[in-house]
Amino acid sequence: MLSIYNERIEKIKKLLEERGLSGFLFASAVSVFYLTGFRSTHAYLLVTPTENYLITDARYYDKAKRILPENIKLNLITGGDTISYLKKFFKTLGLKQIGFESERLSYEFLRLLRGKTYRLVPFTYPLRTLRKKKDESEIEKIKRAVAIVDQIYREILNHIDESKSELEIRGKVVELAFKYGAEGEAFPTIVASGSHTAIPHWETSLAKLSKGPLLIDMGVLYEGYCSDFTRTLYFGKADKEFRQIYELVKEAWYRGFESAKPGKPVYEIDRVIREFFDKKGVLQYFTHATGHGIGLEIHEYPRIYYHKNKKYLKEQPILEEGMVFTIEPGLYFSEKFGVRLENVVFMRKDGPEVYSEISLDLIEL
Repeated sequence: MLSIYNERIEKIKKLLEERGLSGFLFASAVSVFYLTGFRSTHAYLLVTPTENYLITDARYYDKAKRILPENIKLNLITGGDTISYLKKFFKTLGLKQIGFESERLSYEFLRLLRGKTYRLVPFTYPLRTLRKKKDESEIEKIKRAVAIVDQIYREILNHIDESKSELEIRGKVVELAFKYGAEGEAFPTIVASGSHTAIPHWETSLAKLSKGPLLIDMGVLYEGYCSDFTRTLYFGKADKEFRQIYELVKEAWYRGFESAKPGKPVYEIDRVIREFFDKKGVLQYFTHATGHGIGLEIHEYPRIYYHKNKKYLKEQPILEEGMVFTIEPGLYFSEKFGVRLENVVFMRKDGPEVYSEISLDLIEL
């Protein structure tokens, strides 16, 4: 693992050289973890041309000593004032131009961090290009997160009955996540019953399960990496209308999947699905993007969405080996029902692959 973190930090050092920076401060937990393998709620990574410093407080100091790569020096925040410590540290090192992640730090934090002897230089998503493509160690963790969700889903089907509430089913998901080795939910599990399925991001409630459509959208964390999975099943015997819509969403998923080829722009996946829904006369009921990147965070770059704006299309990335993303088309009919199907897709050299073993075929319970 040491070589992975070395390689990532070396790319940051190249950024310093290219932009004339004397240092770069990473303050978000996800960025610090990506570059060091160390997780906490209060840690900062300062990369300079010659050294790398992990700065944290006494709550995490001993943990950091045990797991930090050898190329990172550990510094303990003293005095109880993080801002004052950082400002003094910058001055001691003689830093002049310090980059930071503009999307990760609050205005108030930056206001207090400003100093007379150095300049703070904002960068928007400086790790986005690096994190867009996953290495094999990351892919294996996401695959394991996918496998855990498969286990949960198979077992959760045995707990669905009208005596249960949506929240009780979510509670079982969380219980099984820990049972099968996950660190918890990647996001609050969505359990939507009946007409609640028509709300794409329904907040799981105390409502009892009722006969009709049932949507479960869940993901788990495994060693810091996320999975994301949605199935819409039918509690009871599905009617003709539901079956027709279900088959449309299922076919849309496969069309999107088959369009995901290395070298194509990511928005092609969304465009293909939208054209299919438009041809079938249901495009107005598809109310969100087709998918998103996934990794350390549940929603990562890129967003899989087609827009006719030429400038927007020109800026969209190309599908490459190592990219991991979701495909999740859905159709939602207000006050009636909705259908969404989702898998995590891994872009390989020869095309897309899915490691979930759960079929997209309709399940009736």
